[in-house]
Order: sequence, then C-alpha cells, then structure tokens
Amino acid sequence: MRTLDNLLLGLDETHLVDMPELNARVHHALVAPLMSLRARAADAGFELKVASSYRSFERQLFIWNNKARGLRPVLNDAGEPMDMGQLSARDKVMAILRWSALPGASRHHWGTDIDVYGAANLDPAYSLQLTVEETQGSGPFADFHRWLDDELVHSDGHFYRPYAQDRGGIAPEPWHLSYAPLAKDFMQALTVDVLRAQLEQTDLELKQTVLDNLDEIYQRFIRVD
Repeated sequence: MRTLDNLLLGLDETHLVDMPELNARVHHALVAPLMSLRARAADAGFELKVASSYRSFERQLFIWNNKARGLRPVLNDAGEPMDMGQLSARDKVMAILRWSALPGASRHHWGTDIDVYGAANLDPAYSLQLTVEETQGSGPFADFHRWLDDELVHSDGHFYRPYAQDRGGIAPEPWHLSYAPLAKDFMQALTVDVLRAQLEQTDLELKQTVLDNLDEIYQRFIRVD
C-alpha cells in the first residue's frame, strides 16, 4: 500500500509530532498555524485546548466495534442512547455513523483535524461533553465559539469547520477544526477504492453491511469538500 494511503487510513504516524503543551499529536505542518490560533485566542481572553487530535485506525476500529457490539452507547439526535437491538444491520451502521467515523475514514487519522474548546474560567469539576449545547446560548464554551466564528471568517483561512452544518450525514460538530491546506487534498485522495481495500481485510463489526452500502456511506458521511 502506498505511503499516502497509509496516512489517509490512520496506519502511518511518521508525519506526526507531539505538542505536549496542548496534549496533542498532529501533522507537523499544523504546529505553527495551531500555535498562532492559540495565541490569538489568548489575546481575546480564551485558553484554547485540544480535546482530540490524531486517532489511529486501530483506535477508531475499537470505538466502532464497541458501539456495534453494544458496549458503548449509540445516541440519537436528541443525545439519548438508542436500542440497537431494534434496528436492522443497515440502520445500525447509519446510526453509528451519525456520531462516529468509519475506521479508515476519520479525518483525525490525518493529523490535520482537531477538536477544540475554550478552557478559560472553566470550572475544574466540569466534565467536557463536546455537544452543540455547550457551544451555544449560555453553554460554557459559547463565548469561545462566538469568537471562533469571527476568527474563521476573518483569519488567514488555515482552519475551517467541515461539520458546521447538518447535511444529513455526520451530526454538526462546531468544535471540529480542519487544517485546510492539507485536509482538502487528503479528502480528494481518500477514495472509495482505497477505503474498501482496507475494510475488506479488517475485523470490522457489520462489515458486510458497510461494504454493501459503502458508496452511499462515502457520499453521505465521508466526502466533505
């Protein structure tokens, strides 16, 4: 398999560097723009922290399989656990995909995507949830996200939110930032054929259903330009 394919699928970590100040592992090209964004947030009175950065194929596979096996909750759009036993195999796949990426198709594999929040003045006892409610109204990160809204419009275009809107695929994730100069090219390179070849040799729960519906899954949940 080509080196680029391995990177896209979360099978290669040679492009990554550690950022201990943010407890993150990211693509080496992301370090400077991320530190710049962090500095601008600090100037505005916010402490930008990273909740999630690089995630390997094996880690994403672990999450997926546990959800498919009922060992982790799968939530509906109201944030409530679903009774997966009442769903068909296809509906199970689509329900998991609403909140969790298919192994090999997570943008976190690339090291270009991060989940962020503003930690300034946050109660130390608060448990981070990464929900839309936290980013709106009187939510604990609402002010940070209002600043980030403006920052993404008027900054140098390095970062954008690939899941800003609900297109009927992945649920909105305003905390998810993508490094545009690399992520857009990686998205173009991650084809259905690359993904299918990896999944066919993977011990994936609901694998046959995933493979039977992979073209639809790719267009609905993976392809974000």
